[in-house]
Amino acid sequence: GKVEFRDMIAGVTIKRDVDEATGLMGTVIIEHKEDLHPQIVIVADKKEVVASYSIPAGAHVIVEEGQKVRAGALLAKTPRKVAKTKDITGGLPRVAELFEARRPKDAAEIAKIDGIVEMGGTVRGKRRLILKDPETGSEEEHLIPLTKHIIVFKGDLVKKGQQMTEGPVVPHEILEVCGPQDLQEHLVNEVQEVYRLQGVEINDKHIEIIVRQMLRKVKITDPGDTSLLWGDQVDRLNFEAENERVVEQGGKPAEATPVLLGITKASLETDSFISAASFQDTTRVLTEAATLGRVDRLRGFKENVIMGHLIPAGTGFPAHREIKLVEKGEPIGAAVVEEPEAQPAVG
Repeated sequence: GKVEFRDMIAGVTIKRDVDEATGLMGTVIIEHKEDLHPQIVIVADKKEVVASYSIPAGAHVIVEEGQKVRAGALLAKTPRKVAKTKDITGGLPRVAELFEARRPKDAAEIAKIDGIVEMGGTVRGKRRLILKDPETGSEEEHLIPLTKHIIVFKGDLVKKGQQMTEGPVVPHEILEVCGPQDLQEHLVNEVQEVYRLQGVEINDKHIEIIVRQMLRKVKITDPGDTSLLWGDQVDRLNFEAENERVVEQGGKPAEATPVLLGITKASLETDSFISAASFQDTTRVLTEAATLGRVDRLRGFKENVIMGHLIPAGTGFPAHREIKLVEKGEPIGAAVVEEPEAQPAVG
């Protein structure tokens, strides 16, 4: 079909600029405050609109108005930002961001329901992206800044938790939308991605151990008949033990949602105050433990090392410490009859 431009006004939505990659002059879409949607429309012979494409801010338009194009022709391109140094120094802040469970800058939008993508108009300088679930009829609306690059198209079927714009995903949102299993897989993959770029092979189990500790706590949403309080953050094992106790007595168990903690916070919220004090905020941790009259059962590694005890691993494991060698004698059976020695024959 033939190319037509919509809402492309010189000085308002477009400007002529040099393409850094090619060094040639070209048309670039610029940010604007007006309610305009720069689009490239493909028109058939009878002025019938065959397709329309929204062009994001910062994109370089490659075609000219009135140009004839065929299916598969390139209309516009979004210049990639100059690749940052992808060495280990560039990757380590990303690993720290993941393990500390920080909310990344310019985070991506993720779908909170399964549905089909529909594009709305512009609201307060942001594009409306609507997800409609054809089965339940439920709708979800996202307002996306014009500068963000949308990676889904109108009519696409997206799954819950799927990324819809470019950028890093907020781990807390994955936990809320998809649950702990998907979050654990996401964190392991993202950390491995950084090390893979350097050709470093790390077994998944090492990262999985850290991720398990990050998801150790749960937040109480309904205390039921337990002694737990609403909104409390408790250890998953304590939560399950308390629920078992209440269910045995015929009571209503508590309900909780998993909580994602960064490794620093997870270390400080451990059950052992000796372990927490050895890490950070020593004065605060010890003062709090003394005020609450807490008791440390010395169940972990760090607290036993600090106290100079055997660590609970290998032969120092409680079950192994009780092992003793017992002499095992052979059972005595029937009396053994000695045979008389054979006398040499006298010839």
